[in-house]
Amino acid sequence: MNIHWLQHVPFEGLGRLAGEIVHRGHTLSCSRLYLQEALPSLSAFDMLIIMGGPMNIFDDADHPWLVEERQFIRQCVERHKTVLGVCLGAQLLADALGGTVYANTEREIGWYEINRSGSLPEPLAAILPSRLTVLHWHGDTFSLPPEAVHLYSSAACANQAFIAHDRMVGLQFHLEMAQRELQILADHCGEELQPGRWVQDRRELLAGIHHAEMTLPVLQKMLDYLLSSA
Repeated sequence: MNIHWLQHVPFEGLGRLAGEIVHRGHTLSCSRLYLQEALPSLSAFDMLIIMGGPMNIFDDADHPWLVEERQFIRQCVERHKTVLGVCLGAQLLADALGGTVYANTEREIGWYEINRSGSLPEPLAAILPSRLTVLHWHGDTFSLPPEAVHLYSSAACANQAFIAHDRMVGLQFHLEMAQRELQILADHCGEELQPGRWVQDRRELLAGIHHAEMTLPVLQKMLDYLLSSA
């Protein structure tokens, strides 16, 4: 099957997702929105992945392509496409599903623990660990969309992940990043590492990459779950 993904900035790509998808024998296509590349027809792909970026989802003045992207994601939701949204992508998906995106009370940047919601349907309960230390890099968050199931929260942010219609998943955090991707992100967005209650400094951030060994199996299982629904 074909997986199409949306890229918002050149320094945030699929990370480990790319290798996992190709290893499973699927094809990848991409719209680099920052280069104003065209969005595909809805019939051209089986699954959509929406990646991250430093902008707000309504930052239309600086990124006018966001208007068309939001409409495109709403069309994917209406057609019950399989969708994975990561960080900014999760916010865009939450908006398309009827949630509200707004500034979180705390900026959350670094490796912090998330805790699973108490009761989840199978097979998600078997896929998702009860707690996990993951990489966060966000200032905005979202309300839980109507009909969505809450998956995870953290001490700094109540809505960390959700699933809607059994095939649309939003992850506020990053499971896809390995050392190279994190280094690139820190190089481009290092000015955001200002002291805060839930903001690690550059040394702590890069030293925490060992947690990525534990997040990879969760990424693989979540990807398999979504591919099975596409």
